[in-house]
Amino acid sequence: MHTHKFFKILSKYPANYKQAGIIPLLDLAQRQHGGWLPVAAMDKVAQIVETDPARVYEVASFYTMFNRTKTGKYFLQLCGTTPCMICGSEDIKQTIESHLGIKNGETTKDGLFTLLEVECLGACANAPMIQMNDDYYECLTPKTTIELLEACKEGKPPVMGKWGSLPMNGQVSCEGPLGKTSLLSEPEPPKVEEGRFKDGKVDPASVKAHMAY
Repeated sequence: MHTHKFFKILSKYPANYKQAGIIPLLDLAQRQHGGWLPVAAMDKVAQIVETDPARVYEVASFYTMFNRTKTGKYFLQLCGTTPCMICGSEDIKQTIESHLGIKNGETTKDGLFTLLEVECLGACANAPMIQMNDDYYECLTPKTTIELLEACKEGKPPVMGKWGSLPMNGQVSCEGPLGKTSLLSEPEPPKVEEGRFKDGKVDPASVKAHMAY
C-alpha cells in the first residue's frame, strides 16, 4: 500500500480514531490490488489502524463495494431491481451472458469480464443500466450492450459524459427527448444581511429567520 496515500487518508481522522479510516483504506487497497481484497491486504489495513483483523474482515464482508474474490478487469454490476427489470434488464443480462459465455457471478476465461447482478444502483431514470468498475452506462439495449463489451475488449471503453455517466442512447444525463426544460439558470441564493453573525451567536427563537427561511 502506498505510504503517502494512506497517511493522507489517516490525516483526516483524530489519532485516537484511526479505525474510522477502515473503509477508505480498504478501498485504496482494493484499487491497488486489481479490484479485490486478499486477506493480506485486509490484515495490512488492520495493522495500520491498530485493530484486530477480524474488525476489518467484518467491514469488508458487510459492504458489497468490497470484493473478497478476484474479479475481471471490467467488473459488470447489472442492476436487476424493479425499474431496471421493467425496462429490460433481463434482456441485457441474457445479452451479456450469451456474448461473453458466462453466467451471473462468473468471470471470462481471459479475465476481462466479471458479471454480477446487484440491487438498485440509483440510476432508475435511465434504466436499464450497469456499473462497470466506477462508471455508469445507462439506457442500454442489447445492441449498445454488445458495442460496449466490444469496445472494452479493444481496451477503449466509452468515455463518461460531462455529468459522470454515459447514457448509451445519446441523451445527456437524464434529460428527456426535449433536452433541458427547467433550471435553465442558476438560482440566486437567499440574501443574508451583512454582519448577521458578527457576534457568533444565533437566537434559537429566530433560527428560521437566521437561516433565511
